[in-house]
Amino acid sequence: MINIPEFLYNLLKSQYAENLIDIIIDGYSTRRPVTLRVNTLKNNIENIKYIFDSLGFKYKEVSWYKDALIMENISHEDLKNLDIYKNGEIYLQSLSSMIPPLILCPEKNENILDMTSAPGGKTTQMLALSQNQAFITACEKNKIRAERLQYNLNKQNANRVNVMIKDARQLDNFFSFDKILLDAPCSGSGTISIFDKKLDSTFTESLVTRSSKVQADLLKKAINLLKPKHEMVYSTCSILCQENENILKKFIDLKQIEVLPINKSNFTDITLLPTSIEGTLNICPSELYEGFFVAKLRKL
Repeated sequence: MINIPEFLYNLLKSQYAENLIDIIIDGYSTRRPVTLRVNTLKNNIENIKYIFDSLGFKYKEVSWYKDALIMENISHEDLKNLDIYKNGEIYLQSLSSMIPPLILCPEKNENILDMTSAPGGKTTQMLALSQNQAFITACEKNKIRAERLQYNLNKQNANRVNVMIKDARQLDNFFSFDKILLDAPCSGSGTISIFDKKLDSTFTESLVTRSSKVQADLLKKAINLLKPKHEMVYSTCSILCQENENILKKFIDLKQIEVLPINKSNFTDITLLPTSIEGTLNICPSELYEGFFVAKLRKL
């Protein structure tokens, strides 16, 4: 018997061919290595590699991101004991979650909204990508998670971020942003593990329904807040069309947004799943990558 909830299997079966479902389930069955991003607000990749070399730590580079590393046979605890971790010079982050900020490509003096920011991995990455020159508004509705976000911002020297303890759906429409990152809350269908004994009770039909409703509301708000002809990135850690393509199509059909095709040649070493919207990324769960969906959009 397949070790995932029957409801999830049926959703996958309605969207993907049988051979792809087998690949996805294999991805659910893997234990991924620790991956990290060098915080270029405090250090650089060459220095970090020198430190790892001196410690005898083995790592692999990432073809599409020079500041990311895949650690070999090294645990989270090993890295968390290092001064470079304690000082915020490295940030432990999944490879898939590093892609949306790269696609958004934050630049100097841009006013950027991160709609669901905590714990801050993508927020600090965006500031690092802009060489500490962008202005970021980071929303987090939960006070405790917002405090964790602020802690990570301080630790990584990301000091051009304004944290708002607010549900981004409730932002006033007089706000206006050059770019928006909407890494929407989702069911997590791309990140589940068959080793999770509570999976049958936590991954439910109501979870997907609730998530898709929130995603649509957040995207509607993002479109209102984004300047015309400007760009945003929509992403989830889900591989279900109910939370990805179906959400986007509502607003594409209303001619409120258009898809800007992502250059897939930059990600040739990533296994991609088919998607019904050309130009979007649908990342398959694998030994290195969490399942993730990424779309680059422009407001019409």
